[in-house]
Amino acid sequence: MAADPPTRASLLVRLKPPRDERAWIEFVEIYEPLIHRLARARGVQPADADDLAQDVFRAVADAIERWNLDPSRGSFRAWLSRTARNLIVNLLAARKRQTASFGTGGTEMVELLEAQPAGHADAALFDLEYRRQIFAIAAQRARVRFQETTWLAFWRTAVEGREIASVAAELGLTAGALYVARNRVMGRVRQEIEQIEEGTNTG
Repeated sequence: MAADPPTRASLLVRLKPPRDERAWIEFVEIYEPLIHRLARARGVQPADADDLAQDVFRAVADAIERWNLDPSRGSFRAWLSRTARNLIVNLLAARKRQTASFGTGGTEMVELLEAQPAGHADAALFDLEYRRQIFAIAAQRARVRFQETTWLAFWRTAVEGREIASVAAELGLTAGALYVARNRVMGRVRQEIEQIEEGTNTG
């Protein structure tokens, strides 16, 4: 299997001063849901997850000017994943200190996170969520280019995994017409993914 496509060097360059507002909007669109889901998967409450995402973006804004695109130093996405993980650990540790002052427990999650080597499970989750988010954005952009029937032919068979014959009957299409419709949408979604990643690639 091919390695995950890296975050576009062009996007990272555009995040550096002078700030490119459009680049930051795109960056947040891609990465905010990832950070939020990573935090929620580790037991962080929704409001805290929102604050955590803002902390991560502040860290990016502070560090991006010094970011070196040298691949030997590791990928940007790996760094972002570690940054998010460390902030989650800090948040849960602060919560542990708060609850400890009241004589309550609740330290297991923090201890588990602190005991794990940085990177493995969280990096895998982060990469999975990255791929999901890129697909979601690409699909949203592609959808407006197709009639509803064409889109549903793709979505119900390629995404939901439903039987071709059943979906064709629902949509009033022949199986051949459904295949053609699905392939048209799949081609467009792939193009959108390539365009997004052409603009997000450094790991």
